[in-house]
Amino acid sequence: MRIDKSKILNNICYTELVYARINKKLKTTFSKREIEKMIYKIIFETAESCFVKIGKNYYVTNTYNQIRVTINSSNYRIITLDKIQPVA
Repeated sequence: MRIDKSKILNNICYTELVYARINKKLKTTFSKREIEKMIYKIIFETAESCFVKIGKNYYVTNTYNQIRVTINSSNYRIITLDKIQPVA
């Protein structure tokens, strides 16, 4: 199954709670706009081969930035963002 990165980029959306969740996980104080720009850039720069659909979510793993973005596959809502360990 091919994942359409452009469809994800054109439809991503956010809830109010996700901004606080992302800042907490990254230990930052980014504004909503800064978070949106960061996530868009991460998804845009990540190769489609690093997109995986498991259950109802897409997982976008960007090893360069050491971040994994979790996206709901039915409504393209950002669920969370996690730091990942660098590949040794």
